[in-house]
Amino acid sequence: MNRAVEAVRGRNEQTPELIELYRRMLLIREAEKSCGALFAEGAIPGFIHLSDGQEAVSVGVMASLRTDDTIASTHRGHGHALAKGLSLDGFFRELMGKADGACKGRGGSMHVADLSVGMLGANGIVGGGIAIAVGSGLAQKLRGGDGAAVSFFGDGALAEGVIHECLNIAALKGIPMIFACENNGWSEFSPTSTQIVFTLEKLAAAYGIEYHGIDGTKVEGVAALAAEAIATVRRESRPIVLEFFTTRVRGHYEGDAQRYRTDAADAIDPLAVTRMLLEERGVSGGELDDLAETIRAEVFAAVEAARLSEEPTLQSAAEEVYAAEIRR
Repeated sequence: MNRAVEAVRGRNEQTPELIELYRRMLLIREAEKSCGALFAEGAIPGFIHLSDGQEAVSVGVMASLRTDDTIASTHRGHGHALAKGLSLDGFFRELMGKADGACKGRGGSMHVADLSVGMLGANGIVGGGIAIAVGSGLAQKLRGGDGAAVSFFGDGALAEGVIHECLNIAALKGIPMIFACENNGWSEFSPTSTQIVFTLEKLAAAYGIEYHGIDGTKVEGVAALAAEAIATVRRESRPIVLEFFTTRVRGHYEGDAQRYRTDAADAIDPLAVTRMLLEERGVSGGELDDLAETIRAEVFAAVEAARLSEEPTLQSAAEEVYAAEIRR
């Protein structure tokens, strides 16, 4: 834990959990800012999809998960990866295609993963991670113990057949997992209301699965709901559906001009909401500014280290792809 966090906690013992949640949200926000800048200068190849405005969901849900619990993410998965424990060094080096990235530079933004912390990977296919999480949840059950799996997906994935199949098999087999929907109102470039005629609550009910929906901008509420749901999943070995209503601040992808958007209301920033709550509980603005500066320094150091990291070689591209020999 860094000194800035210790200083804030030391004078505000009544809100240690919220301060830690805020720190993790700050880390994701600063990392995403750096990703946007790196992409603009051409340091990150391919496309990136930033998660500004959805940090409270990543941090709140992950607060109750253990390292052995698994998650499957989406194309907008940076926040999930960092909240689950992926290191800043491994994260930035992976996005920049470096040889010592979390996936040796082979996955990039939309496929970043780290099995050592239970992050099964982001996924460039809408809804593609849902079945992976179901399989992992089934594996958790077959192993014994009380491990759980979480599938993150957006409301755009509700139009995919895989969500129906996975809800069915999870209920049928009693799989210990959370279906976590980040409902930001958009299916890529179209309002989700133009894509589906049902609600996730009714869909969950059709498969006999418990459902809860909540404001996804208030991290304390997200964390409390997730903690209760995950405890139930562990204890009773069954799925639960959680829906978090949030805002997609940026475009579908970085560089999206968003000419199609006609949102009437301004986005609600979960970091601003949390900071206001902390100040109401006696944490000074100066202390929070110091914490933010510490986080910025950590992210900057990770980015600069990634810039100096080695590039993969042409020869290394085939490593761990083809077997060295065929065993009979």
